[in-house]
Amino acid sequence: MANGELSHVLALPFPAQGHVIPLMELTHCLVEHGVKVTFVNTEVNHALVLGALDANDGGDLGGVDKVSIPDGLGHGEDRRDLGRLTESFSAAMPGELEKLVRRINAATAGGGREVTWMIADVNMAWAFPVAKKFSLRVAGFCPSSAAMFVTRIRIPELIRDGVLDERGLPRWRGAFRLAPAMPPTDTAELSWNRAGDPMGQPAIFRLILRNNAATHLAEAIVCNSFEELEPGAFALAPGVLPVGPLGSGGKPVGSFWAEDASCAAWLDAQTAGSVVYVAFGSIAVFDFTQLIELAEGLALTSRPFLWVVRPGSASERLERTGLRVAAADEPAGLVDREVIRRKVEELLGDREMKARALELRDAARLAVGDGGSSRRNLIRFLDLIRS
Repeated sequence: MANGELSHVLALPFPAQGHVIPLMELTHCLVEHGVKVTFVNTEVNHALVLGALDANDGGDLGGVDKVSIPDGLGHGEDRRDLGRLTESFSAAMPGELEKLVRRINAATAGGGREVTWMIADVNMAWAFPVAKKFSLRVAGFCPSSAAMFVTRIRIPELIRDGVLDERGLPRWRGAFRLAPAMPPTDTAELSWNRAGDPMGQPAIFRLILRNNAATHLAEAIVCNSFEELEPGAFALAPGVLPVGPLGSGGKPVGSFWAEDASCAAWLDAQTAGSVVYVAFGSIAVFDFTQLIELAEGLALTSRPFLWVVRPGSASERLERTGLRVAAADEPAGLVDREVIRRKVEELLGDREMKARALELRDAARLAVGDGGSSRRNLIRFLDLIRS
């Protein structure tokens, strides 16, 4: 078993594009070292992945098996409502996950491998107790920054210290530091209070608390970051292994949408380092008026920009119609076009910031290279999974 020939990992991402991709990248590393991986998407996301693979002339995920379970919502229901989606999958998926493990293990009579490990997104740590029912070993995966992870697991301390109330809402507006070596965090920018519609945010906070309560079941937690980027955060969570930034090695990463390379020729025609890249992920919801201000602000910079648009979003409607509206009757909290123009110019015109970004780029390359900190941690994790 030292070579992983008996290891079978069930990989469970949070059901969003930005969570599926990095976990898929990690599973490719496992497959390359002889570990069998079964990747579990929700039924809706599974169909999106298959459709994108077919559109890109390939139905394979580089040796990763693809399966799906229901998320509890009906066909055609709005899964962009993150609060509702969270409540639904939190209730429905534990039972469905149990059924899946039983089906996989029952099928091993024909010579397959029983599931031995579960690697789940830390935002799906509710699945860890399910894994333990089958005596599976458990690892957690943090697809984003270590700072976000340690902030979430420190919620009890933030409540105790009067930063948050019991609902996760800030008691005051300002910045706090979890550690001197970490950058300050604005109490108004905590992730659970910025995700989706405000009406659904209590459900998201409840999910975080539920996940926190199960985190101790993980033998290891790996993070898609690197030590040199966040030394302060990793010092607060010494058991977390930074293995990032992960890459795909050219393999499919479970994209929900077909690749669109139509911008490549345009990008090649631009001056190096001149293009502004704009992307807000697959979950962020924007007021239509705010999107227009963003578009106008980018246009005012007179810089070339590439804006990644989610299919069916307000951004796509804006792109398709080219609408312009008057600035009158702006809603409260709107960031107007002039502010956006100014901030983009400040960012791109700051030579020290650009130099720092290049330093971090080089540090990331060293971390994942031979002998780098992330490469060493990834080898440790592979040895654990194959043990």
